[in-house]
Amino acid sequence: MRKDLYSNFAVVQAVASGSKSDAADGADVDLQGFYSALFVVNTGTISGAGDFTFKLQESDEEGTGYEDVAADDVIGEAPDTMAATSAYKLGYRGSKRYVRLAITKAGGTSIQVGAVAILGHANQAPVA
Repeated sequence: MRKDLYSNFAVVQAVASGSKSDAADGADVDLQGFYSALFVVNTGTISGAGDFTFKLQESDEEGTGYEDVAADDVIGEAPDTMAATSAYKLGYRGSKRYVRLAITKAGGTSIQVGAVAILGHANQAPVA
């Protein structure tokens, strides 16, 4: 049987790309049918010394009950402060059904940021 990477993972928008001037929670990413997730964060311009970072949060229920993911369930580290025009990744290996990216603000004006979640190790492949 012939395999290819394209057919073996799904991509979900985790944070709509745009200017963020405050803390923001990303979209609920449903992991049903997948055993792994990788979040890829992409930044653009930073205005007014914007000081932002991000973290992963998880929940058993969609839209509610989110808590920070335990360090043992995160692969990689978020930067203390995101840099302009940079890319970052964080892996999730927890057991909750829903996970999201939370952007936090320590100061400054704004940052251009967006993110996708790459869902892998599907229960059934190929992934549509």
